Parts: sequence; structure tokens; C-alpha cells
Amino acid sequence: MLREPPHNLEAEQAILGAMLITNDVFYRVSDWLDEEHFYDPGHAELFAAIKRLILNRRRATPISLKTDVAELDFGELKGPAYLGRLAAAAPPPQLAWQDGRVVYDLAQRRRLIEIGEGLIAAAMDAPVETTPDTLVENTETALAAIAEKGKASDHQVTMLEAAADAIDTIAAAYQRDGKMAGQSTGLRDLDSLLGGLAPAQLVILAARPAMGKTALATNIAYETARRFIETKEEDGCPVGFFSCEMSAREVMFRLIGTEIGIPADRLRRGAISPEDFNRILQVSEEKLGPTPLYFDEAGGIKITQLCARARRMKRRHGIGLLVVDYLQLVSGSQRRDGRTQEITEISSQLKALAKELEIPVLALSQLSRECERRDDKRPRLPDLRESGSIEQDADVVMFLYRDEYYIAQAEPTDKNAASYFEWQSDMEKAKAKAEILVPKQRQGPTGSVEVRFDAKLTKFEDLAVQERLTEGVV
Repeated sequence: MLREPPHNLEAEQAILGAMLITNDVFYRVSDWLDEEHFYDPGHAELFAAIKRLILNRRRATPISLKTDVAELDFGELKGPAYLGRLAAAAPPPQLAWQDGRVVYDLAQRRRLIEIGEGLIAAAMDAPVETTPDTLVENTETALAAIAEKGKASDHQVTMLEAAADAIDTIAAAYQRDGKMAGQSTGLRDLDSLLGGLAPAQLVILAARPAMGKTALATNIAYETARRFIETKEEDGCPVGFFSCEMSAREVMFRLIGTEIGIPADRLRRGAISPEDFNRILQVSEEKLGPTPLYFDEAGGIKITQLCARARRMKRRHGIGLLVVDYLQLVSGSQRRDGRTQEITEISSQLKALAKELEIPVLALSQLSRECERRDDKRPRLPDLRESGSIEQDADVVMFLYRDEYYIAQAEPTDKNAASYFEWQSDMEKAKAKAEILVPKQRQGPTGSVEVRFDAKLTKFEDLAVQERLTEGVV
């Protein structure tokens, strides 16, 4: 015998009656309650009619709704008479939201039942090539949607509550004795500008190809995870890394090369000595292996899948930083009219994910070619590719720029000309240097920092003290 799904018709009647008596009750529950949450179809239609009138700035009463509900049949009573009964039996307005919450919670329980039944059906009937992981991810995505919608509490905050929260934050900062609130990037001057990568922040790192954005993100991820081991979990954190473009093996070539001082291309070709190979084994066993850096080779992944896998990383490994390389290689949850709308969904979902997991999300992004058409090729905020929503959703926007790359492309053909010697001078000034520009920081200053970049080892470092003095950094 089939069991009837959980519902409470009396609670549905109570919240509808209260809204008919006091329309303000609608605004108390409209943030989370909708017609889809009512079990009785007639109640759903009635809620929709009440909502329609109120949103059109008209009073919703049994009289004003008479025409809208004339055809509704509630058993022994027709629509207009039923409205009168609801209004007569309505609970006090200040308590009615509790009935609305009952209606909402039972609707969520019915949705959980649907998800469970859907999982059973999918597990029974899915094609043989469908992996269990796919079924798990789809179920996790559906459950996460319920959890997100389930945050149905009143979002209004009193001055006293806001002040208490602010004081707690100030006290925590004071107790850090000047230390950063967020995760260190491993670069001194960048940390000084940003204060680290803070929890719940969406940080965008954007650059044109060949600037080294993947290398910088890898450096930050690795250094953060290494500190977690080296400081015995007092600093740093486990890191999740969605590598949508490069394989984990390619990233590992770079990390091994950085650790032992051999370019990754030599490692790929096997152009190493027996001593080099022994060093590789030692570094892999002693440094790389224990490092809590978790890769997901997520080529062509949908944003809903990415979020589901990130939640799993958080549960299993306790990640405190998530890296996404890169944003334009992630797909939207469904086909949309144009890539711009898709990117808008992706950036907003990443921001929501950062807040949900309370960790910084470092997302890499491409830049449009527009910056390369200017004399000064340093990126600007309008150069963010495909969507202004990236800038809008981001708490921090960083641009990576290397003047050396563009100067090298402009090498004069006549090596005896004066222009060639000027070019050599410009190349020497720009050699092995990169700029990290911060044109947006929601909670701090904007600016730029200069760092050293070893192109062969794809490694970013702080400038040496002498270089900092020369550049006027200190």
C-alpha cells in the first residue's frame, strides 16, 4: 500500500487565512515560501492569486479574490465561500509564519522523497556506461539545492547583532597580533596588499595566455598546502584544485621541476641524470606525497558538478582553499542564450560556493584581446572576457602581466640599429619580472606588486632585497 506523502492541510489553510487578514504576512514568508510548496493544488492556486495581487500593489482579501477563485472547488465549498472560512479561522499574524514554515519543511521532505526515488530509478535503469560517481554527483547537486533553499530564516539583522559580529571580527584580528586573516599567497608584497585570501571570498586571477596564471595559481596552492604540513596544521590548509585544462600529471611535472630546479620539459623528455632521478624520488616521497593538495581533472565539467565535488572535498579533506583553472572551461548547468549568460551563472555559483564552504575560491579567467591592441598592454577591468558579472561577483580581481613577453615580441630585425640597443635595455629591465595588478578589492586598497618569475621553472618569488630597493618597493 502506497503511503501518502507528508503534508499538513491545516497549516496550509492557516498561512493562507493569515495572509487574507493581514497582507504583510506575505512579505514575512515570501522570501522562501511559494506556490510550489503547497500540497493541495487549490491552495497552490490560491497562494499564487494572493501573491499576484500583492505584488501588483493591490489588497488581497476574500472580496478582491472572488473572481480569481470562482472556479476553485474545495469539496463542499466553492472558492469564495472557502476564502471566508480561511479568513475566519486565521491565526494571529505574528504567529502565522510558523505555519508557513511547516508548509515549507513538508514540501522539502516531499522533495527529498522524490530525490531518493529518482536515485533508485536511476540506479536500476541507467545505461551500463553510467558510473556510480555520476549518480552520486547528480544526487548531491539536488540535495545541495534543497540545503541552499532551506536557509529560510529571516535575513534581517538588528544593529545589536551586526555590532556583535563586527566586534568578534575585530577581536579575532587583534588576537592575531598583526597576522593575516586569510591564507597566505606565499608572496610577501601581495600578502601585504591583500591581507591573504580571506574565507568566503571569490578571487579572480586573470591574464592573457603565456603570462603564467596557471603557474601562479599552482604556486599559491602548493605553498598553502605545504605550510599545513610544515607548521603541523597551525598555518596553511588542504587545497582543492580543479584543473580543467592541464592534467594532474602536467601540474606535477611543474612542481617537481620547481623543487629540484629542472625545467618541466626536461622531465617530460627524460633528459635527466641518475642523480636527478634519485632526487625526484626523494622529493616526491618527502615533500610532494604528504602535501594535502587534491586534484580534480575536470575537463568540460558543469558548474553544478564542480560545486558538488567541491563540497565532497570539503567533507572528506577539509579543504580551506579551492582553485579553479579556469573559469571559461566550466560549463553552465543548462544551455543558455549565449556564453555571457553562462559565465554569469558560473561566476555567481562560485561566489555562492565560497560563502557556503566559508573558504576562498581562486578562479582563473581569460582576458579579451582588447588589451593587446593598446600601447600599454596592462589589463583593465573591462578586459575581463565574456561577462561583466565576473567583476561584479568577485571580491578581489588580480591581473598578471609580464612586460618581458611583449618586449621580446618586438625585437628589431637590425641588430646594429640604435633601436636594437634600446630594445636590449628594455629587455634587461623587464627580465624575469612580473606585475600582479589588483584593480578591485572589495575590503581593501587597490594597487600592484612586482614579483620575480622564473619562466623555465614556472616559479614566482618575492623580489630580492636589492631589487626591491631598486624598484622603490621598500
